[in-house]
Amino acid sequence: MPIAPDVYTRIIAAKAFIDQNFHESIGLDCISRQACISRYHFHRLFTLIYNKTPHRYLTQKRINQALELLKEEELSVQEVCSSVGFESIGSFSVLFKKEIGFPPNSYRKKAWLKKQQTKQQPEKFIPGCFLANFS
Repeated sequence: MPIAPDVYTRIIAAKAFIDQNFHESIGLDCISRQACISRYHFHRLFTLIYNKTPHRYLTQKRINQALELLKEEELSVQEVCSSVGFESIGSFSVLFKKEIGFPPNSYRKKAWLKKQQTKQQPEKFIPGCFLANFS
């Protein structure tokens, strides 16, 4: 099904809106208004273009940002949850575990351990490093 160029451009602009505002409380109504398209039509077209629903895209965007923030130790898990746009720690933890495979605290511990190992044995974290063969 061909999509008119102006509609395609509006869908792309709505995706950019998600990318810039994922940390806010935004939903399908808000996002579809950015594209000036009904929410049902927007949902169908977004899914057609990006092979995922707008909600799935937004959730993945938030989880990806949470991954980066959890690697750092400045923010608590609750603060990370709030800063990426989740309204409850419960829903954040459930979605995080579903997407990543383990809870946010476990991910943080694994990231910390990897950082320590990288400092102690950097050659093991360089793909194809010939020095790793001589350790």
